[in-house]
Amino acid sequence: MRPDGIVAVAVGTMVGLVMVPIIAVVLIVVPATVATVVQLSGCEQGGPGGGSVVVDRQQLGADEMDIARTIVDIVQQRRLPRRAAVLAIATGMVESGLRNLDHGDGDSVGVFQQRPSQGWGTREQILNPVYATEKFLDAMIALPGWDTMAPGRAEQAVQRSGFPDRYASREPAAAAIVDRFWTGPDNATPPLAPGGGTEAVQTKTLCPDQGGSDVPRDPGKVDPTKLPPGFTLPADVRQRAAVGFALGQLGKPYVWGAKGPSAYDCSGLMLASWAAAGIGIPAGTVSQVHAGHAVSSIQQVQPGDLLFIPGSLGTAQIPRHVGMYAGHGLIVDAYDTDTGVILEPLSAWTSKIVAIRRIADPSSPSPPPGGSPLR
Repeated sequence: MRPDGIVAVAVGTMVGLVMVPIIAVVLIVVPATVATVVQLSGCEQGGPGGGSVVVDRQQLGADEMDIARTIVDIVQQRRLPRRAAVLAIATGMVESGLRNLDHGDGDSVGVFQQRPSQGWGTREQILNPVYATEKFLDAMIALPGWDTMAPGRAEQAVQRSGFPDRYASREPAAAAIVDRFWTGPDNATPPLAPGGGTEAVQTKTLCPDQGGSDVPRDPGKVDPTKLPPGFTLPADVRQRAAVGFALGQLGKPYVWGAKGPSAYDCSGLMLASWAAAGIGIPAGTVSQVHAGHAVSSIQQVQPGDLLFIPGSLGTAQIPRHVGMYAGHGLIVDAYDTDTGVILEPLSAWTSKIVAIRRIADPSSPSPPPGGSPLR
């Protein structure tokens, strides 16, 4: 094989009794490392990160692009340089395909396949992409010169992977993804101290908010932010953890694409709640409707089940709003931008429910993703 770059070949030619060197220069052009994003679907099935795409031969669905947007948003809120987002997304593409996996090698879980046994946090914490991204960034920016390292070096220094050569090739694709979400100029290195320089900016959303509810509210029937007297959490440990977390967010604002801890959209609240129970689920409503397994009727609903309705902009085939059954005839959901996280009566939802998904049966292993929604 010929080496890359410029190859010099010396050819000696006999001219009489004198050897005259002739230098032939062969140029080998190396293709530019720029990736192109090809859009496969639009906002009809997309979320805050847009629809599904192919970038550098790797397909990423709306759910994965939602997580990519979350990563860019955290980088921008921390006022880190754009390269931090590129390195984080390149790592997520390699480790999980930008999916919130609840399994992996050994005890590895989450977008970055971080291991509780290696000090990254608890399983419950790592399964929230917000926490996982923060921990990855903390470890990366602690590396001297992280932003000027050769491609793949910073990622490997953080991950300590047995396959260190996988990251560099993903950086052009990651950069193309970051370009879709980044807002404003690049940030300085090192990052500015809190309160210094310009304010953090909001990362772009590629599809308008489609997660709001359309269920008529009756605050006189159920106090939207206060549990009724006698309310008890479910007995099952994981259902209790998920429902208890969701109820602990009552009163917090609704922000499209948010996954906590200070704000949520409807699917972000479900992801964070089940992460608190140690179970990873997808990031968006269009994927969550296939998580766990189907529940055939409202009469079989249990605390922690996810209930799907079309919402303000969805359909029965592609529901856009999700809430969690809390027990005692109550649903907890991030309603819309004007209302935030509230309690609603199950009776107000019953006629609109198009799918019910059970993420985990009581006292049994988490079911695999798949199945079809209730129709």
